[in-house]
Order: sequence, then structure tokens, then C-alpha cells
Amino acid sequence: MVAKKSTGTARKTAAAATSGLPKVRVTAVTAPGDLAVRPGEDPWTPVEVEEARSELVSEVLRLRAELDASEVAISGLMRDSGDGAGDDQADTGTKNITRESELALAANATSMLEQTERALERLEAGTYGLCENCGKPIGKARMQAFPRATLCVDCKQKQERRH
Repeated sequence: MVAKKSTGTARKTAAAATSGLPKVRVTAVTAPGDLAVRPGEDPWTPVEVEEARSELVSEVLRLRAELDASEVAISGLMRDSGDGAGDDQADTGTKNITRESELALAANATSMLEQTERALERLEAGTYGLCENCGKPIGKARMQAFPRATLCVDCKQKQERRH
């Protein structure tokens, strides 16, 4: 079996990864009580919606800062990786592992940033808390514990069984 090479999509720089994403909007479009909740749950209060929004906005800012720092680190690692003169195999291997690790962390941060910005968009559009698969409410407690959730527990379990 031959391993497939990466197409490079996971290796975008932070600037390229975030440049096409929408900027954070902080204006409420939907009334808090209009957000989906499961039967028996209390409706979202304005305070709870604002807490969710501020948590998501602070996460976006943290991830953007992390990606900026990662971009600097990756560019330094890429610059240093070409000259290997005088390096033994262990030094070269260490540099490669460090570079690949930093690229993986940047890819993960990019993915989390996209999910977080998507959650903000859903909050503003009034679809926050609705399962993207079945359309049923995800559950207020789940959304408060994991604000980027897009699937209800049942759909998430079905998805995980398939993979």
C-alpha cells in the first residue's frame, strides 16, 4: 500500500486560512427566546445568549492570535529547513517533526476557527441550537457545554458510528 501525499490544504498559512472567512459580527438578529431548545428546557435568556456570543467571540480572537503566532513559527521552520548543511540525521529528523507538528497544530486551529465563526453566524441567523442533520433542537445544555455543536446527540452518535 502506498500512502497518499497531502494536497497541501492542511498546510495553509494563517493568513490564507483566515482571509476568506467572514469577520465577526456582534449584532443580534434574533431574539434570545427564539433560539431552539428541547422540550422541557427553559428558553434562552438575553444574558445566556450574550454569554454564548462573548465566549465565541473571545475564542475567535484567541484562535486568530494562535494562528498568527503559528504562521511566524512555520515560516521560521520552513526557512531553517532548507539549509541542513552540517546537520546529522537526528537534527534533520527533529526539524521535520517540529515542522510537521506545527503544521498540524495550525490546521487544527484553522478548523476550530471555522467552526467557531460558523457558530457565531448561526447565532446571528437564529439557527443556533438546531441540528444541521435532522433539524431538531440540539439542547441548551449541550450548546452551553459545547458552543460549536452542530448536531444533536443522536445524529452525532450516528455520525461517529459511521466513521
